[in-house]
Amino acid sequence: MPAPAGSPATPADGRPGALLLAAAVLVACVIFDRLSGAPQLTPPLLVAALVSWALCHWGIPRLRVLKLGQVIREEGPQGHHGKAGTPTMGGLLVVPVGVIVGGLVSPGDDRLLAVAAITLAYLAIGGIDDWRSLTRQTNTGLTPPGKLLLQALAAALFLALAQWNLWIRPDVSLALGWVLPLGLLILPLGLFVFLAESNATNLTDGLDGLAAGCGAIVFTGFGAQLMLRSSLGDPAMAGFCAAMAGAWLGFLAHNRHPARVFMGDTGSLAMGAALSAVALLSDSLWPLLLMGGVFLAESLSVILQVWVFKATKGPDGQGRRLFRMAPLHHHYELGGLPELTVVVRFWGASALLVLLGLLLLP
Repeated sequence: MPAPAGSPATPADGRPGALLLAAAVLVACVIFDRLSGAPQLTPPLLVAALVSWALCHWGIPRLRVLKLGQVIREEGPQGHHGKAGTPTMGGLLVVPVGVIVGGLVSPGDDRLLAVAAITLAYLAIGGIDDWRSLTRQTNTGLTPPGKLLLQALAAALFLALAQWNLWIRPDVSLALGWVLPLGLLILPLGLFVFLAESNATNLTDGLDGLAAGCGAIVFTGFGAQLMLRSSLGDPAMAGFCAAMAGAWLGFLAHNRHPARVFMGDTGSLAMGAALSAVALLSDSLWPLLLMGGVFLAESLSVILQVWVFKATKGPDGQGRRLFRMAPLHHHYELGGLPELTVVVRFWGASALLVLLGLLLLP
């Protein structure tokens, strides 16, 4: 019998699922390396995963000593209130590992320095947000306008640098070889991509292992498509993606259900920024849209929930809700599915979207 809506999920251990996901990602990287004829994905993936796992193993007790315990929002699922006090801001332990290992793949490529800078900038923004939330003992840190402003400023600096160095093409490749000329519109598009993707990954980080697992899958898919899109590929960006995938797999060993640590906005905003930067600098906006479809669905569920509620609001101030609760993962959770089941199904959806993206490479 399914658990009643809003009740705690049946106790379960997410270790088998996390191990299976890690094994699948590793096998995929080995296969793509053999197809490309060079070990571009497997070494950075393994190094980043091991360092991330070890650093989290060392750092989680330190986060607990610093009393960086997650504050759970009151309006969230009742079953999540037992997670209060779990150490957060785990992104501080993970993101720098992916950035450093990924940067060492091709230290002479200036694009990697730019990607590292924007990723760490969003990590800092998320860190400020998390810290204010912890010190105020609320689930909100920075105000939404203030948070968006900081994200926009960091993205604008990145885009200005990219345009100055001609790293971003003035057109976007679509499916089946189509190309959409954008010219100067690439700047507002790039700003939109950063804001949309970073907040989408932020919204996805609501269940144990959900964002970390989906992020590892999408980064792996990105690395694969960057290697396979031409005879030369893009080993620098592909290696960076593999390192980020490995870093999140190492984190997942501690973040899988029941989570011992959360990534916080510190990690989720940085994840979205890294994906956006790689997509923009490698003309991979179409793969980002398709492979990151779970992130997109999570974000759209919130937008649609708010729009329908406002559009149907009556004199009593109440409106209809499209979902039981947004983001989308809470809708299924409140429908009676155990948390771990929701997470694994979302991982599966991400994997299918990555495969579809590889099949539809421009």
